[in-house]
Amino acid sequence: MDIDPTQPWGLAIDFAGRATITEAGHTVYINVSDSSYNTVIAPDSVTGLYSPVTVTAQFTESGPNAATLRGSGRVTVLPIGTSPVIPDPTAPQQAVAAALANFVDNTAAYTALCAKWTPPETDPEAGDTEPTATATP
Repeated sequence: MDIDPTQPWGLAIDFAGRATITEAGHTVYINVSDSSYNTVIAPDSVTGLYSPVTVTAQFTESGPNAATLRGSGRVTVLPIGTSPVIPDPTAPQQAVAAALANFVDNTAAYTALCAKWTPPETDPEAGDTEPTATATP
């Protein structure tokens, strides 16, 4: 992911902290949000500290028979001392890289799982109508 030096978070986000990019052929959805329940960015009334900011990136790819694989990544940017979080333009880039790596891991896990199962065997001449699948060790 290329970082846009003109944007505080390295990419253009909307008023709700959302952005959509295309990376490695995937449409990736990014969200930048703080963890407070306030609509106003202010220090916590108890601790006096600002909330951390979470940057998430996620995407899904679908295939035949409703097979779906997901990739997700998350980066947390912490405030320094009693100051608010300083935007980190590398945080979305790190979250996207984590989502892509997670997708690769999920793809490998799905492939390994599928390799454990043999295709269903049916014998149309014997009148079998219920295919059976067996796990291989």
